Amino acid sequence: MKLVNNTFDNLKGDKTIWFLVAVLGLFSVLAVYSAVGSMAYKVRGGNTEYYLIQQTLFICVGFAFMYLAYKFNYMVYAKIAPLFIIVAIPLLLYTIGFGTEINSAKRWITIPFIDKTFQTSDIARLALIVYIARAIAKKQDVIKDFKSAFLPIILPIVFVCMLIAPADLSTSVLLFGTCLLMMIIGRISKRYVFALFLIGIMAFAFLVLVGSFFPEHVRVETWISRINEFFYNTDGGWQIQQSKIAIANGEIFGLGPGNSLQRNYLPYPYADFIYAIICEEYGLIGAFAVLGVYLALLYRCVCMVTKCPKTFGAILAIGLCLNIVVQAFANIAVSVHLVPVTGLTLPIISMGGTSVIFTCISLGIILSVSRYVEEYSTYEILEEEAAVAEVESPQNIQSNRPKYENYY
Repeated sequence: MKLVNNTFDNLKGDKTIWFLVAVLGLFSVLAVYSAVGSMAYKVRGGNTEYYLIQQTLFICVGFAFMYLAYKFNYMVYAKIAPLFIIVAIPLLLYTIGFGTEINSAKRWITIPFIDKTFQTSDIARLALIVYIARAIAKKQDVIKDFKSAFLPIILPIVFVCMLIAPADLSTSVLLFGTCLLMMIIGRISKRYVFALFLIGIMAFAFLVLVGSFFPEHVRVETWISRINEFFYNTDGGWQIQQSKIAIANGEIFGLGPGNSLQRNYLPYPYADFIYAIICEEYGLIGAFAVLGVYLALLYRCVCMVTKCPKTFGAILAIGLCLNIVVQAFANIAVSVHLVPVTGLTLPIISMGGTSVIFTCISLGIILSVSRYVEEYSTYEILEEEAAVAEVESPQNIQSNRPKYENYY
């Protein structure tokens, strides 16, 4: 216990965010271990421990990447953002043409030799958010200008989202919406943002048209069936019905860990519908606890961003946080039949490899920004105290501040 306390005390940045991430990791291990029962019997001969060890390993690897991302000065991400986006775009193009098809969708690339898949949209999301945060920060002096600011910012947004959309519309819409919010927060003219929203609608219509000619590349039929099911079937399809039953079974206190009944009937109870399993096993208390963790994460991030003196750090942190939290809300909304089925997982909690790792990297970058905000606030207080007490020159304290490039 002393070791844990010492480790926690030595971590810089927002301690609440560190704690919330640890809670999500714990929820993940418990929920996945319970939810994989049926799949374990079908695939692993009943060896549920295999998935417990696998998910624990993913969480540990994700936390290691998060810590590594946190240790870097967040300005490093501004410098590598162009390279990051240059790597992401060819990966998306390769996925469209030669990606591995799973559940009728080409979203993955198989890594040679180790025969493991990773979802290229995960890397593209992170790359685009970092790149857009950098572009908004660098264009602040001309942020209201169409040609100098708006045009260079929207081109990568439209291009990346269009590449993701054919196989993964929900992720594309999530990323597009996150970028719109980042632009609003970054003081881009609301007229231009609204114009980009209209461009997004037209791009979707274009995709539907293309999909009617190339159904093997664009999942138009899947999109339409899910939308029709949501609007014209009040009870929802099989997935939603089983999700509702699971939530109803949980009542207030739940059936207890490992006692889910609907995991045997609910498709993907360890991924898309893991929130329903949490509701069934931990009741309304567990359901609100998970929701509360994501809300607390958003609140702490907003508090941190309002204190950040650098535009890049503020836009970067809020963009990454919104992408995580909005995805969580979308997943929860699907489980309770508030929106059509999306296929979006519950960040960190759902079973996964690259999704967990890249979400953790995003959180590590947020913590890197929070570390800077903490250091900045500390030196600001020291300068004020030194000036009042006249015990040390404020200039001496300023010289010891961490160096961050001024134009951001």
